Amino acid sequence: MNSTDRRPSATTPDEESPEITGEYDSYLMDSFGRSLLKELQENSRLSVAELSRRVGLSATATAERLRQMEEQGILRSYTVMIDRLALGLDVMAFIRMTCDGQHYYRLMEFIQTLEEVREFHHLTGGDAFLLKVTTTSMSALEALIEALLPYGNPVTSLVLSTPIEARPYNVTGNLTSAPRRNRAARRR
Repeated sequence: MNSTDRRPSATTPDEESPEITGEYDSYLMDSFGRSLLKELQENSRLSVAELSRRVGLSATATAERLRQMEEQGILRSYTVMIDRLALGLDVMAFIRMTCDGQHYYRLMEFIQTLEEVREFHHLTGGDAFLLKVTTTSMSALEALIEALLPYGNPVTSLVLSTPIEARPYNVTGNLTSAPRRNRAARRR
């Protein structure tokens, strides 16, 4: 089985998803599970056969462990990172948004329609939201900021450089108390 043969397990609309509560099954986060996560973070395209060699499990046991990690939401996706500059997205910025109650839900809906938004975080403190955005130019960023004005007060910070991007999680610690999520892994 190669990496393209790994498919997320998902329920069809006719199937009922099991209710998941409590903690992850602790055996999934043992030394083998942590080794699998470490290897997948370095290269999510590794075949099951290669993963099994690297972590010291049989291919069958590795495939089953991956399936269970997907079912419990530990593995949420197998993904590719694309250089934004190759797409002509030369400007990256963070926009903090404050808004009053009457605009709050309208802003949340509007943000979903904006292709420029890469990440969208709901915050505590003075700001309601933090948006990570990419645009092709400063004029495109200006137009985006103007489009946000009817919903609240945007405060923008331009990114000059990114010394650390998408740092892998340290999976050597005790992660067994994390709550389960009912999400199957998916390829993006």
